[in-house]
Amino acid sequence: MTTTQERPAAEVGNPRRRKEDARLITGRTRWTDNVVLPGMLHLAMVRSPFAHARITGIDTEAAKASSGVVAVLTGADLAEEQGGLPFAWTATPEQKAPAHPSIAVDTVNFAAEIVAVVVARSAAEANDAADLVDVDYEELPAALELKAAAADEVLAHPDLGTNVSARFNFDSAEAGTGGDVDAAIAAARDGGIVIEREYRQQRLIPAFMEPRSIVADPTGEQLTVWSSTQVPHFVKIFIALVLGIPEHKIRVIAPDVGGGFGGKLQFTPEEVLTVIAARRTGKPCKYSETRSESLQAAHHGRDQWQKLTLAADRDGTVRGLKVELLANMGAYLGLVSAGIPILGAFMYNGIYKFPAYRLTCTNVFTNKTWTDAYRGAGRPEATFAVERLMDELAAEVGIDPLEIRERNWIKHEEFPFATVSGMHYDSGNYEAATAKAKDLFGYDDLRAEQQKRRESGDPVQLGIGISTYTEMCGLAPSRWLGSMGYVAGGWEHASIRMLPTGKVEVITGTSPHGQGHETAWSQIVADRLGVPFEDVEVLHGDTQVSARGLDTYGSRSLAIGGMAVLAAADKVIEKAKPIAAQLLEANADDLEYSSGRFGVRGTAAGMSLAELAFAVFQGHKLDGGAERSLDADATLEPDDFSFPHGTHLCAAEVDTETGAVTIRSYVSVDDVGNVINPVIVEGQVHGGVAQGIGQALFEEAVHDESGTLVTGSFDSYLVAAAPDLPSFVTARTETPATTNQLGVKGVGEAGTIASTPAVVNAVVDAVRHLGVSDVEMPCTPYRVWKALQEGAKS
Repeated sequence: MTTTQERPAAEVGNPRRRKEDARLITGRTRWTDNVVLPGMLHLAMVRSPFAHARITGIDTEAAKASSGVVAVLTGADLAEEQGGLPFAWTATPEQKAPAHPSIAVDTVNFAAEIVAVVVARSAAEANDAADLVDVDYEELPAALELKAAAADEVLAHPDLGTNVSARFNFDSAEAGTGGDVDAAIAAARDGGIVIEREYRQQRLIPAFMEPRSIVADPTGEQLTVWSSTQVPHFVKIFIALVLGIPEHKIRVIAPDVGGGFGGKLQFTPEEVLTVIAARRTGKPCKYSETRSESLQAAHHGRDQWQKLTLAADRDGTVRGLKVELLANMGAYLGLVSAGIPILGAFMYNGIYKFPAYRLTCTNVFTNKTWTDAYRGAGRPEATFAVERLMDELAAEVGIDPLEIRERNWIKHEEFPFATVSGMHYDSGNYEAATAKAKDLFGYDDLRAEQQKRRESGDPVQLGIGISTYTEMCGLAPSRWLGSMGYVAGGWEHASIRMLPTGKVEVITGTSPHGQGHETAWSQIVADRLGVPFEDVEVLHGDTQVSARGLDTYGSRSLAIGGMAVLAAADKVIEKAKPIAAQLLEANADDLEYSSGRFGVRGTAAGMSLAELAFAVFQGHKLDGGAERSLDADATLEPDDFSFPHGTHLCAAEVDTETGAVTIRSYVSVDDVGNVINPVIVEGQVHGGVAQGIGQALFEEAVHDESGTLVTGSFDSYLVAAAPDLPSFVTARTETPATTNQLGVKGVGEAGTIASTPAVVNAVVDAVRHLGVSDVEMPCTPYRVWKALQEGAKS
């Protein structure tokens, strides 16, 4: 794209540069930590060094006497005031959950749990004083290892009597969506193929660019809270519910938010404590976490064990899939912790026609930082498992991994398709995406090179990894969410205000943190109303401006929030039509609306939407019954999920002497339906692929034997940087969704969902002939080398 190219007739599909970027790249951002208010105080948190301990005493006298300190608050001080942090997903009616205080009162349940809060006149003084708080602990046995915790060897919360929070089951035979998986496995053992594998989904940290920050201002008739959050509407509701503040007296603002990836989809202890400190002191208070605090105490993701059994005929036709899942909740339930593995439950079948399926998920408490949504939220785990299994099945049958997929995937003419897990895939074309990816990748040539390297005994072997994925996007509809135990709905709200000068304000209930909503929503409205792209302003992230909304997560924004914006634009036109008819002295049925103008059919008479907006503002020529406003609101409830899909191919070189892995080339062909802005889509894919590669090769949150996070900085928690990654080749096919007007599907998480199995499959494929069938993530040089040594012995 160049700045001199001719502007296309339509905005949708136009690779517009993002409106948001100018202020971001020129340093004119509005981060929460930039908020400075008169008389503002600063908070520092004192955190437990132990994973599980009883608090036997806290001496705050030295801290209180320290320079600039206004207050030091402990759990005992706030026991009656702090309430308990909520969870929003109940996996089963029998679900167990411990009380979740914002600040520990008598027991800490993970390392980095807050035990005291220092309030001071500057951040430096608060941090200095925090070091003077002296806490005595009696260390308790900690439940740290997931499998041992599931067996209740040590109880994370002894008062619960078990570490098992909930057991969720889905059985296709019971649900009426498929056959009996036990019968399918038994049949396969008698003349077919049964593959049993166990995979580890390591603990990950969202590692967003901007650490969390909160400012609370109690000075005035209204409590105003700025927070680096994905969910300002949720934060407002939960402040009201937890602290008993009337909701209409609360305003929450999410200004520019520097990334989230699910990690800011939370109502946090720090938000509660900052509000309490502000109300107690009567002054604005700010808390901004350090990077180390962010890695330790902001919620983590993944952390699951997957045991899988696949049944197939000798020719590789799949017959059944059984999944036994252990999911680590950590010490507490966050907002959607319990539902994350459940979301994956509906995607383990992937793009394949499994006749029988069963999943059993056990949510388990441990004495670690609690887990919750991380980019993909359940679907990456499911996609990883089924795509790894398809490679294992191909190896067993002795055919190319792409061929085994083609034998089992849903053909394009079979859509819409009801899956064995009860999902309804509305559209797709896996054949087209795969064919395009193979061509761009040079698949056959790479296979030939791979064979030559094997025959020559080259110490650097070549592997080809495949991931043919689909995912469920747009967390909705509300009835489905309600049936699954989720407390919120799946609708979204939007408003459009027509200003007297013909400019347009769009108010959206979604709350972006890098997705490009200001640009994409402007393109949608510009097309539908026929106004210039530059004349549309998108407002968001402020509950006083956007009073209704369910915010941004789960790739829901475009398919739900964007459709709400479109519906509001349609209402503007319908609302304007009778007013235009009156001003043009015509019958409303004779009016046509095109390119921002009402015209009278068969005549030259007409007026633009801008002219109409000013005429409505004046009101001079309107009769008494005409409303003096063209503004419109819309709340959209989606009919179903959307299901993007695609094929990702990875070529990786593995040094068999050192275990080092180098990604040589990476091709992704994604089908996200119709595209609003290709530049935004490509950016989302690039970022998602980078994070998926991070899980495959680099990232892992590691705790020592006492439960302390030892990867508490970017020196030890390894996030992929540009030198670690190849130049991605990205392309698209477009199979429009049938569940919304624009035919769009989600893209925000697709790259992460698809890329991890593609990379790990490539690593294993490179060394499978040397006796290696799996490498635990992340596939570090040591783990690859160790797998090679064990493979040589077998």
